Amino acid sequence: MSLVMTSPPAVEPVTVAEAKAHMRIDTDAEDILIGSLVLTSRLHIETALSLALITQSWKLTLDRWSKSREIELPIAPLRSVGGVRVIDASGHATTVSDQSYLVDLASRPPRLIWNNSVPPLPGRAAKGIEIDLTAGFGDSAASVPAPLKHAILMLAAHWYEHRDPREIGQDGARIPDAVSDLINPFRTIRL
Repeated sequence: MSLVMTSPPAVEPVTVAEAKAHMRIDTDAEDILIGSLVLTSRLHIETALSLALITQSWKLTLDRWSKSREIELPIAPLRSVGGVRVIDASGHATTVSDQSYLVDLASRPPRLIWNNSVPPLPGRAAKGIEIDLTAGFGDSAASVPAPLKHAILMLAAHWYEHRDPREIGQDGARIPDAVSDLINPFRTIRL
């Protein structure tokens, strides 16, 4: 299984101006660095939580269908499944009717569940199934939960203050506990 971003978010959940205000920076000299830290902080939090904060598009590629009648989709909050394609041995993609499956947007992780039909088998041994996904809390920063936005601000500030290279595992390289505390309620808990 692979998940590849096909369309990034149009905006960041936190602006450079908001990050600078949080860090108490008055000059524009490091705006590029601060923008990069905001982007990196968002990516770090999204990866840690399997979330998309701002609306973005992804392509999930599978080798084969699950033995069960459902597929757990690896990113949330899922807004829609744009299409499901099965690729034959010659590389031709056939779109599966959206009447063949249900999309459970409310589950965490979200799921694609087959209606009373058998999913078509791919003709390739690898990457024979493609699923287009759209995920995110919304199109603007206002739709992102406040604790996640604050975690981005705190993580960007932490990395701004700790720029020197450190070995992983040293205290300066650790993510601050306060950031972890802010994002923990958004983790998927598996039983």
